[in-house]
Amino acid sequence: MDTEADVVVIGAGTVGASIGYGLAGLGRRVAVLDGGDRDFRAAVANFGLVWEQGKGVDVPGYRILTREAITCWPEFCSALQDETGIDLHYDRTGGLMISMSEAEFERSSRMQARLRDQLGEEMPPWEMLDRAALEAKLPKVKLGKDVIGASFGHDDGHVNPLRLLAALHAGIVKRGGVLRGGATVTSIRSNGTGGTLVEYAGGRILAGRVVIAAGLGTKALAAQVGLDIPIRAQRGQILVTERIEPFLPFPMSGMRQTREGSVLIGLTHEEVGLDTATTTAAAAVLSANALRRIPGLREVKLVRQWAGLRVMTPDGHPIYAESDSHPGVFVALCHSGITLAAAHAGMFARSMAEGRLPAALDVFHHRRFHVSQAA
Repeated sequence: MDTEADVVVIGAGTVGASIGYGLAGLGRRVAVLDGGDRDFRAAVANFGLVWEQGKGVDVPGYRILTREAITCWPEFCSALQDETGIDLHYDRTGGLMISMSEAEFERSSRMQARLRDQLGEEMPPWEMLDRAALEAKLPKVKLGKDVIGASFGHDDGHVNPLRLLAALHAGIVKRGGVLRGGATVTSIRSNGTGGTLVEYAGGRILAGRVVIAAGLGTKALAAQVGLDIPIRAQRGQILVTERIEPFLPFPMSGMRQTREGSVLIGLTHEEVGLDTATTTAAAAVLSANALRRIPGLREVKLVRQWAGLRVMTPDGHPIYAESDSHPGVFVALCHSGITLAAAHAGMFARSMAEGRLPAALDVFHHRRFHVSQAA
């Protein structure tokens, strides 16, 4: 046997790394196994939003999980920066969902009203802004003529996703965890005496518990322990401008300005399978949408375009589950890994340290997709 661990986390993207970082901070012997350089990695093509607005309407479990993550993010960020010395470029100044028509503005207003009816005094700090109020918040921006207004989430924000991932990896090691690259997992099986044996390229580990957080690789790995996890890839493309003077104080739907000054423009939602190619058609659509919002960007140069793959479930919500045939082996996956990072490093890591999923996450079991839909 090469080594032993209390918990093995398979996958070192934002989800797996957050869980591993949290477990290491709890004093558990944790090993986080990263795959190969050519793996599909949502973490390195992420827009970087830490976002609550619009999430969890009519889905109380997702609303509660997102609210916990958003609430914990400042403390999580501060601790991670202090431990690693890596500035995450996290800003929690608020976020805008722009309305480009009266119909969009009304739709956002109705959504907030429905949530207010559901929550009462617990309503998250969201508000609707008409065009005049929006212009007052954006003194350096000349809005396009089609902009009607926006909804504003006071607790929303953004972060540099690459810095976040680098800090999580550094934090795992600083906390005494093990991070292994090029460790593509080939087998997960019971050792017959209550443990789980994980075999990977270059070695094997015996662990008390295993968390499969391998993004698009989760389906095949989970099948080895009797879990049928329904996921698909969805391509998103992003444009990046040259660095310009700061003008956009808040991230908005489809646009944010980084600390370095670049403007990120996105996102597409393309059902093309495992294809990470960029396209001129997407660039044209993204550019046109950006110019409708802020015509002044016409003078700014585009310097880069990239594409990445989201990890999508049928309903867009996370999956957290334990294998019935292999107790102690869990699955954790979502497409909101940035937003939920603080919850994964906190509440979810604590539950893995105890060896059981909290009742609050039961609504995210993948059995929800196998319930017969009665006519």
